Amino acid sequence: MPESKSRRTGKNHVSAERAERRAAARAAAQEPGPLPVWYKAIMFGLMIIGLLWIIVYYITMGLAPLPQAGGWNIGIGFGIAVIGFVMTTRWR
Repeated sequence: MPESKSRRTGKNHVSAERAERRAAARAAAQEPGPLPVWYKAIMFGLMIIGLLWIIVYYITMGLAPLPQAGGWNIGIGFGIAVIGFVMTTRWR
């Protein structure tokens, strides 16, 4: 015996609701949690250390932090700070 239209839409409606619930559960399961405190501390620490590296280089007129690196001290300081800035892309 053929099914009526109301029965067909009832089944489709139920299966659509189940599919939506499954999709929502999958999305919630894949959602990453908050970052640990140590991640934020390292992120901000690297940015500050990079800035301080450059400041120390300028204040000491190249005698510190690594006198043999010369002008590369600026690149080292920026590199350290950039690592901290790159870490901000994962910050939630």
